[in-house]
Amino acid sequence: MDPNLKSYPLLSYVLSRLPSISSRLQSSPSSDAPFDLEQPPPIDAASSSTAPPPIVDQMPHLSHPKVLASMTHAIYDVAQTRSVLQTLGPRPDHESVDMAHHKLAEIDSNLSKSLEELVLSPRPEGVDQAEWRANLADKEQQIRQQAEQEKSMYKSILQLDEMHEAYGKLVKQAEERLVKIYEKAGEVADDSEPVEETNPEVVGILEEAQGKGLERVDLCGRKLRYLPEAFGKISGLLSLNLSGNQLVVIPDSLAGLEKLEELNVSSNLLESLPDSIGLLQNLKILDVSGNKLNALPDSICYCRSLVELDVSFNSLAYLPTNLGNELGNLERLSVYLNKLRSLPNSICKMRSLRFLDAHFNELRGLPNEIGRLTNLEVLNVSSNFSDLTELPESLGELTNLKELDLSNNQIQALPDTFGRLDNLKKLNLEQNPLVIPPLEVVEQGVDAVKIFMAKRWADKLVEEERKSMIEVNEEEENGWLTRSTTWLKRSVSVVGETVSGYLGTAGPRDPILDEER
Repeated sequence: MDPNLKSYPLLSYVLSRLPSISSRLQSSPSSDAPFDLEQPPPIDAASSSTAPPPIVDQMPHLSHPKVLASMTHAIYDVAQTRSVLQTLGPRPDHESVDMAHHKLAEIDSNLSKSLEELVLSPRPEGVDQAEWRANLADKEQQIRQQAEQEKSMYKSILQLDEMHEAYGKLVKQAEERLVKIYEKAGEVADDSEPVEETNPEVVGILEEAQGKGLERVDLCGRKLRYLPEAFGKISGLLSLNLSGNQLVVIPDSLAGLEKLEELNVSSNLLESLPDSIGLLQNLKILDVSGNKLNALPDSICYCRSLVELDVSFNSLAYLPTNLGNELGNLERLSVYLNKLRSLPNSICKMRSLRFLDAHFNELRGLPNEIGRLTNLEVLNVSSNFSDLTELPESLGELTNLKELDLSNNQIQALPDTFGRLDNLKKLNLEQNPLVIPPLEVVEQGVDAVKIFMAKRWADKLVEEERKSMIEVNEEEENGWLTRSTTWLKRSVSVVGETVSGYLGTAGPRDPILDEER
């Protein structure tokens, strides 16, 4: 949670100088001197290293008490927020955030259904209309309260994520403030590191771009370590290939390439992508494979013209939650050779997707609504090994699927709907402990597997129909018996009344016969 030393060196140094809460509690209770945020107490020489931190050697004015006090005061909000977040806990991972969004949507959906059923419920006979309305209002309040209780946990996850997001922005702003404070203190930037000379070919390209509009630039394999900011001013550029270099960062200025349609920065040393990449509204092909990316910026979702996205061979643990909600035109998505444990549910909204390669990850499953990708032709989720054990039933709805690779997983059974994949031509099920279908069927090829699963599905439907018919017949027999019993009771009652009437009302009673003897 604390700032990365490489990204925010000044802030990290100043925060390290602040006494922690625990150290303040451990201080002598007899000490009357209050803690002064603007003037931190000196560090005990006996308990600290005599060697100053490396940043002090590079920026000697940091050792000046007034400069440090001014910086400490400038980051009061960061220190306070950090203290709160340390109490609340670490930032939720993307899986938890995605799950929270999904659960909240599910609760809202169930709430709408419950309220609809409540409104449509008939008023019982004998209940006054005003009383019934009051009863409905009470029930509605109870339903809403229950829904809010269910939401509370998931809302807290999202709120904690938002707080950490805000903290990240706060940290960035604080570092900028500290830089300005130091500059005002008269510090001169460190010039000890020699400035790398710009590649002559790059210089030539920039000069050429000033004279005429360039549409394509290919700097593949030039061993470039940095790219000049001036590249962002080549306004007419359509294609930029920077693959196979040694780039560590991409300058924010590339966001100025408003017409750019193809960007290839594969096989570099990138650890992150700039947020400004979301400004490339016309970008259709983006290749960032073979780097050191741990995450993709959420702003990548704003590249709504993307048709191909390759983020393979990185260290991604998750994909942006809204990736599928925004990239509706995406046709090819390559995320293989990463550390993904799940795919966001929103990926099921990529109706244009035709190619999805997610092999060699740590996937624990596929989204339940994967079947909505009705244009998908190629799906590769092989080599997720012990993590991938089952597939969703909706897989059978991928009616345009032609190639499917499920090898090197722990799948024991294909979904019952598998036989509906009519267009499937290539299937790889190697290295799975399959029981359904059995191995001898798998060895006969894809058609045999489809026939087996289709027959299994048909047999299952027949069995369900048979059980349903038995239940219907039992209900009919029970109904006939009930009707027969009712008819018999009525007949006996009528006969009884007739006999009784015949015997009991034959004529007036004879007083002689009634006379006691």
